[in-house]
Amino acid sequence: MTEIPEADHGLEEYYRRVAREYDKLYERDDPVRKNEILTTAKELKQALKDRSVLEVACGTGFWTRIAAEVARHVVATDRLEEMLSIAKEKCKKLGNVELHQADAYELGSIPGTFDGGLVGFWFSHVPRARVDEFLDGFHTRLGSGAVVFMIDNVYVPGLGGELVSFPHLDDTFKRRTIPDGSTHLVLKNYYDPGQIRAILDDRSEDPRIEFGACYWRARYKVR
Repeated sequence: MTEIPEADHGLEEYYRRVAREYDKLYERDDPVRKNEILTTAKELKQALKDRSVLEVACGTGFWTRIAAEVARHVVATDRLEEMLSIAKEKCKKLGNVELHQADAYELGSIPGTFDGGLVGFWFSHVPRARVDEFLDGFHTRLGSGAVVFMIDNVYVPGLGGELVSFPHLDDTFKRRTIPDGSTHLVLKNYYDPGQIRAILDDRSEDPRIEFGACYWRARYKVR
C-alpha cells in the first residue's frame, strides 16, 4: 500500500538528486518542445526587458540566463544549494545577476526592489492550499504594476512519470525513477487555462495566458 505523502514530501530530495541531470529536460529530441522553448524564451525577454527581476525557484539557472540577456538586473533565488551551485557556474560571467539561497514562501529578506518577476516550473510544485500564500508573498515583494512571467508544464499523459492522486487530497504527484535508481513521489499539480485565469484574475491586470502542447505561460501585471 502506497503511503499518502505530505504535500511537499520528497520534493527537495528529488531535486537534490537530479540537479546535475536536470537540464537534459530541455535537450529532448522533440521539435514541438524545442519550438515551444524558443517561443517561451522570446516572450520572456519581451516581458522582462529593462526590468529589475526577482526570480523564485531558479533551479539550474536555465531561464535566469535568458532573462539576464535583456533585464536590467536579476536576483535569482532557490532553496537548494545543489541547484544554486549550477546556476552560479552558468551565471558567473553575468554582471547583472545575483543568486541567493531562499525559500519561495519567505522572500522578505531578499535585498532589492523589483518591477519584474519570473516563475519557471515552480507553480506546479506549490500545494494548492498554499497558492494564495505564495502569490501574495511574491507580489508583495514586486509591488503594483510589476510584470510577472510564469512558465510551467502542460499535462502530457505518459510523460514525466505516472500521475498519482490520493483520496481526499487536492494535490497530485508524479512517481519518477531517476538515473541513480531511486523512485520519488513528487508534488506536481496541473492546471487548465480557466483555472490559471481564475487564480490570477483577482490579483492581476491584463493577464495573457497561452497553453501549448508541452508548456503553458502567463504574463500579467501585479494589481
